[in-house]
Amino acid sequence: MTRPWLDRVNPVTKLVMALVLSVPLFASIDVVSGVVAIGLQLLCLPLTGLRLSTVLRRLLPIMIFAPIAGLSMLLYADPGGEIYWSWGFATISEDSVSLAIAVGLRVVALGLPTILLFGSTDPTELADALAQVAKLPSRFVLGILAGTRMLGLFIDDWRTMSLARRARGVGDGGALKRFFSMAFVLLVFAVRRGTKLAMAMEARGFGSDIPRTWSRPSRLHGQDAVAVGGAVVIMVLALAAAVALGTFRFIWS
Repeated sequence: MTRPWLDRVNPVTKLVMALVLSVPLFASIDVVSGVVAIGLQLLCLPLTGLRLSTVLRRLLPIMIFAPIAGLSMLLYADPGGEIYWSWGFATISEDSVSLAIAVGLRVVALGLPTILLFGSTDPTELADALAQVAKLPSRFVLGILAGTRMLGLFIDDWRTMSLARRARGVGDGGALKRFFSMAFVLLVFAVRRGTKLAMAMEARGFGSDIPRTWSRPSRLHGQDAVAVGGAVVIMVLALAAAVALGTFRFIWS
């Protein structure tokens, strides 16, 4: 089976692309650049191998948070244009509405690249790239990789605890109390499992200062330059559209 084009891009290149697709958006708070950036990124969806439904499902928490981020701008931004509602320090005006929408779109535009770029990235490939291409310390990289591999176990532990509590008849009431008690138990599991993992890795020589060898080499290729260039083009088009339509609003202005 042929891997999606973006899966063949080096994970370190994806990190660079994520920065390129996010940092320039902080230059302006406007609706146009956010909409254009989101639209162009979604057009690249076939390159990721992800389904639109999968992307939308992973984007759902960000879309829930986005209106909350825009709420403070809606109520407390400097009023401008027509005033719709005012009470105490809170004022909803024409400018604050547009700023709130722009902030909400910014949140989505900042989260979408991470989902598209790393939605199908293998953690082991990312660790190989960080150690070989980014030249990060191998002990740090391998520790992060081992911790990442444990995340799936935490989900299984949570599900098992929920079923066990329900089987004992203590899992149906007090949702808030149940959550904190299960979270504490999960924390205990995490500490114990982390201690055992650290001892096992130390016993196998992962803590040695001897330079490591890697079974799978990680290298940069021509498609990595193409990928970064594509990310730059997306940002240039998004900001240029805002400038052309007169909506570009420098964040410090």
